[in-house]
Amino acid sequence: MIEARHLRVLRAVAATGSFSAAGRELGCTQPAVSQQMKALESSVGTPLLVRGGREMRLTQAGEALVRHAAGILAGLTAAEEEVAAIAGLRAGRVRLISFPSGSSTLVPTALAALRAAHPGTRVSLEEAEPPRSVELLREGDCDIALAFRYEGAANAEEWGDLVVRPLLTDRLVGLVPQGHRLAGARSIGIEELAGEPWIAGCPRCRGQLVRVCESAGFTPRIDFATDDYPAVVGLVGAGLGVAVLPELAIESVRPKGVRMITVEPVVHREIVALTLPDLARVPTVAATLDQLARAATR
Repeated sequence: MIEARHLRVLRAVAATGSFSAAGRELGCTQPAVSQQMKALESSVGTPLLVRGGREMRLTQAGEALVRHAAGILAGLTAAEEEVAAIAGLRAGRVRLISFPSGSSTLVPTALAALRAAHPGTRVSLEEAEPPRSVELLREGDCDIALAFRYEGAANAEEWGDLVVRPLLTDRLVGLVPQGHRLAGARSIGIEELAGEPWIAGCPRCRGQLVRVCESAGFTPRIDFATDDYPAVVGLVGAGLGVAVLPELAIESVRPKGVRMITVEPVVHREIVALTLPDLARVPTVAATLDQLARAATR
């Protein structure tokens, strides 16, 4: 009989590479991790780890079990939460991962409404950009992932195995310093910024910027790159370059010294909330998805 606690220990050992590091992650001792791994190997009847000096690696059986563990644990979580709800327990938890501009705009409104409606629900929040956030969801390390993808992107992620809750469509807009030669324009073609120094955002946004500029006939000269949207706005405001940012990101900061301009061609990104099919049936997860959708319409 394979126990869920043993699977969690196996995943921690596989992720960290040692019993002691897994113990620190799980909040238990190294001997306890070793004991649980021995019990799991006894249950399945075959070695799961090859121990050699300070290094440790998974056997083929261990790799197979780790591969299935995320789905098994997600299914167990769904079962536990649904049974608790049926039994009348006014409690539950949701592990949410969001990209930064979603964390500062959609998430606060959604979680405040969720707490008001379901005060016993606990929500944890971590930040990660897609595709990493989507990987964490598939690996069982969160229950909901806020993610985005750019419309028409050649390498757009496939989400066919996930439950997709569309939230909103976000438009990219141009940012230039207030004293810039184009600061008074309402709309420009992106090729008019071909000779400018650029400030780029997250890796996915940088890739999209390069693709759009190259389709307009030039390669942007990126002088600064940062995942911090307020830093992008600050650099533009200081006259150090131009940028394009999603409108949602601009909502989360107070732009000073910059002008926003519509840039052609218009580029949109799709903002969604993702979860696993089993987790979509968990009442607390479903309620969180509903509140995120409501927050996106305000």
